[in-house]
Amino acid sequence: MLRVFFKKEYQIQSLMQRYLDELKLTKEHFLQALNSYFDKGLCEEFDFLLNQTHKAESEADDVRYEIETLMYSKALIPESRGDILGLLEALDRIPGLFQLLLYMIQNQKLKIPDFLVQDIRELTTVTLACCDLLCKEVEALFKKTEDIKALVQSIDTNESRCDHIERQIISKIFDSDLDPFEKLQLKEVVIAMGDISDQADRVSRRIYIISIKRRV
Repeated sequence: MLRVFFKKEYQIQSLMQRYLDELKLTKEHFLQALNSYFDKGLCEEFDFLLNQTHKAESEADDVRYEIETLMYSKALIPESRGDILGLLEALDRIPGLFQLLLYMIQNQKLKIPDFLVQDIRELTTVTLACCDLLCKEVEALFKKTEDIKALVQSIDTNESRCDHIERQIISKIFDSDLDPFEKLQLKEVVIAMGDISDQADRVSRRIYIISIKRRV
């Protein structure tokens, strides 16, 4: 019986690593799509990279379903099962946000003014740093490879920086002579980018609570 239990525990850890791999791939395609957009605007390359982002996000969904199916087959005690399923649900919003932001740009035919490009690139960099740290934190939860508390603090610091950059960009948008409708479109995109770091911070805190419960 114990052998079966630990085998399923190992399967869950393996699947979680696969999920993180797909999350990282979604993030990479998302970044490539944004860089293409900043350099060339809306083009075939952007459309291709958006499609790659969508495929990776779909693969992450499939792995999530595998994990949920395995966990409902009594792979873990109910208390642990609830924690991990809740974590997975919260984590899975991030690849969805990557995809959503790219679709917003594509569907609304957005053009980022030159005076905002550098700031939005910086916001993107710090946002994705939050996601990289979050992946390390998930791995630390399962493999005990790093100090979770230190990772939580780093993510919180980056998320606060994202908030600061986000406010600066929105101020620049509304101080500009852009068309009022265009201002609202750009604000929506900036807020969507901020939602990614906000979600990373929420997931990070959830992981920390799970790690504390495991020590009690």
